[in-house]
Amino acid sequence: MPSLEPPDLPLLGSSLVTTNVYEGMFILDSNRYARDPAGVSGQLVDLIQKMGGEMLVSRLWEDRRLEYPIKGHRRGTYWLTYFKLDSKQLVNLNRQCQLNDTIVRMLFLKIHPRLVDAVVEHAKQGPTAVRRPERGERSDFRDGRPGRGDRAPVSVPDDLEEEI
Repeated sequence: MPSLEPPDLPLLGSSLVTTNVYEGMFILDSNRYARDPAGVSGQLVDLIQKMGGEMLVSRLWEDRRLEYPIKGHRRGTYWLTYFKLDSKQLVNLNRQCQLNDTIVRMLFLKIHPRLVDAVVEHAKQGPTAVRRPERGERSDFRDGRPGRGDRAPVSVPDDLEEEI
């Protein structure tokens, strides 16, 4: 029979601290990134660390034309991050990102604890190279270009697959 006692979690003062791992996808101003790539990407790391977080992975995803203009921008640099952060600091992080002129848009997703190791390892590997089909060779993509299937699949622990 499962125990009804709460799990042992670290305490900070009198409040409970819960640190989660988050995936952060940022769309950055492409012009600013082109002028100072290290400075712009370093701002993201500094932002997370100021909130008391720890950056696990921070890397370029891609630079591309946006589907529609966002705040007057037609191009964006997509930056992928994985970081640990106190859940109470996420609201503050969101607000600081909204105030930052370099960040055009952002999205934060909480990563399931059982998936953290696999997802972070996969992100550290970077994008996988995609071989384009030869002329006349059949493509698995509708228009012959890579799309959603251009990355290697993430391995999911067996016990988690049963829950899904």
